[in-house]
Amino acid sequence: MRANYRLQRLFVPNDLSAGAEFEADPQQSHYLAHVLRLADGAGLLLFNGRDGEWSASVAGKTKKAVSLAVGTLQRPQPPLPDLVYCFAPLKQGRLDYLVQKAVEMGAGVLQPVITQHTQVPKLGIDRLKANVIEAAEQCGILAIPEVREAEKLERVLAGWDAGRRLVFCDEDASTNNPMPALNKISEQKLALLVGPEGGFSDEERKMLRALPFVTAIPLGPRILRADTAAVAALAVIQASIGDW
Repeated sequence: MRANYRLQRLFVPNDLSAGAEFEADPQQSHYLAHVLRLADGAGLLLFNGRDGEWSASVAGKTKKAVSLAVGTLQRPQPPLPDLVYCFAPLKQGRLDYLVQKAVEMGAGVLQPVITQHTQVPKLGIDRLKANVIEAAEQCGILAIPEVREAEKLERVLAGWDAGRRLVFCDEDASTNNPMPALNKISEQKLALLVGPEGGFSDEERKMLRALPFVTAIPLGPRILRADTAAVAALAVIQASIGDW
């Protein structure tokens, strides 16, 4: 079944089943009662990343909380997409955009990676998770991607699953077309690595190219900002594996 975009979608941590009833948290209660101004009996959709998507209605309101009553299952829970997205953190506004688009484009794991040219070595994981949930609410997504703690590039590569092909965007590639390299990939499990605004260092690029589980791809003749490159790379990879 397709998502019903006419109804408000809300992510909740609660278990969802027919007949369940619970109070929305204070922030969500305020949003439902005072921003959306939903009346008693108003319909909405609920999901928690585990139990699928359910119809629900406003069962009652107090000054502090909105009670929600769960109705029937609308869509079953799909598996989490098996695409790991590794990225160098950017400045906050562009990072928010990058994370939201990665969720929309089908990433299953978000792995922040600290590289030599990363300009934002510290980032708020809670904010990343909030952006993931917001993107899922807006785009009809039910499987909530995992957000991992930031790690240095060397550590991520040292613990890599060699059965998962890592595609990295090489701004110094000698060609413009990424498809020949992507068409040679035989592994079913993929990951994408996008560097920071300053690109990968020569040392990092040499290290990546020496690893047997790494494939370097170009992103065309244009100079792209890091957040634009991320979306472009996700699109071309999803197209190459048939998840477009």
